[in-house]
Amino acid sequence: MKRLLRDKRLFLFDLDGVFYRGKESRVKIGGTKAIEALRERGRKLYVLTNNSTDASETVYQRLADFEIPVRREEVLTSGQMTAEYLSEKHGPVSYFLVGEGGLDSEMKKCGHARVDGESADFVVIGLDRGVTYETLDHAARLARRGAEIVATHDSALFMYKTGPAMAAGPLVRAIEYASGKRATVIGKPSPLMFRIALKRAGCRREEAVMVGDQLDTDIEGALRAGIDPILVTSGIDQDAKGRRLLAKLPNVDGIVPLL
Repeated sequence: MKRLLRDKRLFLFDLDGVFYRGKESRVKIGGTKAIEALRERGRKLYVLTNNSTDASETVYQRLADFEIPVRREEVLTSGQMTAEYLSEKHGPVSYFLVGEGGLDSEMKKCGHARVDGESADFVVIGLDRGVTYETLDHAARLARRGAEIVATHDSALFMYKTGPAMAAGPLVRAIEYASGKRATVIGKPSPLMFRIALKRAGCRREEAVMVGDQLDTDIEGALRAGIDPILVTSGIDQDAKGRRLLAKLPNVDGIVPLL
């Protein structure tokens, strides 16, 4: 394990369940010493988070408040990546939002226009803790009328302060099922977010490692992207459960305590 880490140039970290847990009353887990050690060794790093409820600037400030020395440009959220992906592929678009304020902010920052009527270029989906039946039904109807579906991520769970809680994946599945269309997924476990990080860092996949707490997003996503993963036991997939699940996956180096 030590040799594996010594040879890596790029370290990718999940956020919830690795540095802290919870949405409202967050509790720091750790990470300050690990980031400082990587800085001393001249390593590159990014935080890759499926968090779409907060703007990337908010996530950066929260890490700073916890005295975790991550730089602003090293924070990559699924909401930010979704907005930038749409800009690069399609230019400014109109979108119907299933999501919260952070995602809406990232979309508008990239010049996209939110609409609530009967037509839209895209249905954009993130975690929405206030979602209603009417919102889901409207999104599915727009998709049936021609709107494409883009999801910030489609994971089932995230690490809440009281334990695992439902994430955006079930909302994505509901709209896909009702519309008969498939979503383009940006965040983990899609390899797209990992490829963006590799490109920004100027590193090959063999030079990177992903540190995360969740097997079906962090670990599976890293494997899809050809990146070595490390599972920490501070989040969703913990202890014996994590070890049993990990044994079913190929090429995973192991479970380590939080760095």
